[in-house]
Amino acid sequence: MPDAARLFIESSTPRASLALLRGSEVVFEETFTGDRSHNALLFAPLERALAGLEPGQSLAEVVIGTGPGSYSGTRVGIAAGQGVALVHRCPAVGLSSLLAVPSAKPGALAVGDARRGSAWRAGFGGEPELCGVEELTEEIRGVLKGGAAVFSLEPVGKVGLPEELAAEVLLEQPTAALLAKAWLARSSEERLKLAALPVQPAYLRPPHVTVAKGGHPLLRK
Repeated sequence: MPDAARLFIESSTPRASLALLRGSEVVFEETFTGDRSHNALLFAPLERALAGLEPGQSLAEVVIGTGPGSYSGTRVGIAAGQGVALVHRCPAVGLSSLLAVPSAKPGALAVGDARRGSAWRAGFGGEPELCGVEELTEEIRGVLKGGAAVFSLEPVGKVGLPEELAAEVLLEQPTAALLAKAWLARSSEERLKLAALPVQPAYLRPPHVTVAKGGHPLLRK
């Protein structure tokens, strides 16, 4: 029996990537810069990745980075991954993109610009939380003083941090290969729990929903 094959998709930042693993061996890996064009650039690398499967072999899992990051890029990765999983009749699983960077270790702090004059933060393995800039500044100082890393998936120049502190924040972008490493490091029980959850982007705020105007066809009985 060949080792289980798994596909990993990370498209939450402008530098997107794919990786195909057989067991713990990386048999395919490709990175491409898509910015807002992931929908146009993802499918050629995806085809090449799937060509790395053994004849007749199906995927055991498709694991997709869920951000935070580019909302459109993340959604494209999720949609593509779910489509592949449907064809291969295997689970599609979401995993935080914050676990797919070199500094993702216990004690590390992820930070970023949440727009609208606010910031976000996430401890190792935690979900992003909105916070004020002053609060974030003090937390970053504490983490750095303790010798742990502070990183961001995008430049933090607009967050409003003191210049000397912003210079200490590492700029790191997630990769599919590191997403694979984070997934394989989880226990079987953790994987099963994640596989049972719906795959959706990491939201910093609740999705904006527009109520249909009166007279809209969907509101007519």
